[in-house]
Amino acid sequence: MADITRRLGWRHLRGAPTAHIRHHRGGSLLHDGPGLSFWFRALTAALSEVPVDDRELAMTFHARTSDFQDVAVQATVTYRISDPALAAARLDFSIDPDTGVWRGAPLEQLGTLLTETAQQHALDVLARTSLSSALVDGVAAVRERVAAGLGAEPRLPATGIEVVAVRVVALRPEPEVERALRTPAREQIQQEADRATYERRAVAVERERTIAENELASQIELARREEQLVEQRGTNARREAEEHAAADGVRAEAEAARTVKLAEAEAARSVRLARAEAEGVREVGAARAQAQTEWLRAHADVEVPTLNALTGTRLAENLPHIDSVTISPDVLTGLLARLGGREQG
Repeated sequence: MADITRRLGWRHLRGAPTAHIRHHRGGSLLHDGPGLSFWFRALTAALSEVPVDDRELAMTFHARTSDFQDVAVQATVTYRISDPALAAARLDFSIDPDTGVWRGAPLEQLGTLLTETAQQHALDVLARTSLSSALVDGVAAVRERVAAGLGAEPRLPATGIEVVAVRVVALRPEPEVERALRTPAREQIQQEADRATYERRAVAVERERTIAENELASQIELARREEQLVEQRGTNARREAEEHAAADGVRAEAEAARTVKLAEAEAARSVRLARAEAEGVREVGAARAQAQTEWLRAHADVEVPTLNALTGTRLAENLPHIDSVTISPDVLTGLLARLGGREQG
């Protein structure tokens, strides 16, 4: 939309670089081109603004296939106005000199023209195509046919319209038909998924079997090695027992021999001690006998009172120590009587 301002009864228009402005006054063309800026009088000016940029036109329409199935076609047509003067002459692109707004709806007219033309060519293609073929190859076929049809349409160049590109976004059947068509594919996908699941389970079972076999083989090998270990331990224990028995036998023999030698030595020493003791006893007895003989010989010629005195002396030597002696009158009387009797005799 052009930018128009007011100044003392005059109007100033400033256009965009993508808008082609045409200014007529009294049937004469005064200004013609994109991005113009000029002053004009509203009462005498005839203005038109034609967009020259690329425009996107989205369209959606329904078609019927050869097997009488409805499909929805979603497409986009890119176009531009290549001849603004011709387009302004064929369509109403005039603008209000006070507001700069189009007086009509030229772009809607262009959209209707492009949509009906594209729809006609798409219907021609889909009417001879089954639903399954349309869903598989229909997008490319419809795009090529619509592009060729729009390029060959004589009304578009006569209006100054150039089709830049045609894109068909999707061809979709009715929701019920689409769900029905999806069912076999879903079933196949589910079957593939189930098969993959079963294969994965089979692989898992095979791996578990392999692991179990490896564990069993490991246990068997471990048991065999334990058996060898037990046998080796038994052999070592038996050998150690034999060596201990041999050592004990040697030790016992040595101990017996030592005991025999000690017993023989002890017996010899005992014999020697016995002989020495017997010899000592014999010598002691001989000495005592000799001493007794000499003692008797020495006292043979001694008088009896002397012997009694010696006897008392020896007796006194062998008596225990006496601190005090108490003599009763009876004992003293008897002793004195005996002494007196001896003296008288």
